[in-house]
Amino acid sequence: MPPNPAPLQPEHRVLPPHAPLTDYYADERERQQYIRRIFDDTAPDYDRIERVLAFGSGPWYRRKALQRAGLAVGAKVLDVGIGTGLVAREALKLIGPNGRLTGIDPSPGMMNEVMLPGVELVQGKAESLPRPDASSDFVSMGYALRHISDVAAAFEEFHRVLKPGGRLLVLEITKPEGRVATTLLKGYMRAVVPLIARAVARKRDTAELWRYYWDTIEACIPPEAVMGALREAGFVQVQRYVELGIFSEYTAIKAR
Repeated sequence: MPPNPAPLQPEHRVLPPHAPLTDYYADERERQQYIRRIFDDTAPDYDRIERVLAFGSGPWYRRKALQRAGLAVGAKVLDVGIGTGLVAREALKLIGPNGRLTGIDPSPGMMNEVMLPGVELVQGKAESLPRPDASSDFVSMGYALRHISDVAAAFEEFHRVLKPGGRLLVLEITKPEGRVATTLLKGYMRAVVPLIARAVARKRDTAELWRYYWDTIEACIPPEAVMGALREAGFVQVQRYVELGIFSEYTAIKAR
């Protein structure tokens, strides 16, 4: 008798974070090049502008979000989309000297701005993490969900690299539910923030980045789709906490 055929593997469902924004790029290849360029170019001024926009509250909020997600002393943390290290900096305070943090980002320019002793930096993408299976206690991603290619693939990778019982935190900015609030935030992000960015930046015009930020926020898949993708990736206890109506904290656990 012929051998039994191998079972069919379920087809991967690609889930982009938003529809293509053709004002900035023509296709997926150009999108990746665009993202790499814009973050490499604006990296030297990124932290300075963020401090002004958040009125200095960014570190406090990120630390509280990590605590709410259950980040513990001594944890092995993988920070995906580490950028200039804003989330990683607060995570290091919580995990202490016995913890370990690895940061992954596709932008060398951003990682060049990470001034955190003891942090391992690896160039890579969320959809294909260069880390072993079950190697992390905690995975974080701070405001980078809108800039990846495939949310479903990224969440599958997060699940793969977490140990059983490991925890996940995804921070993101979500479009407000009300029309008035959306209009106000859009005006702020597309008009006010670029002006602030021009005034604060030392090296080059960073206004384009912040306009692009809003366009990705406005086009981003809704929270229900994000939470559904986490569940499909195998996560349990999937929850969303919202601060000020726009700051979403998605948390989840890999089952033991």
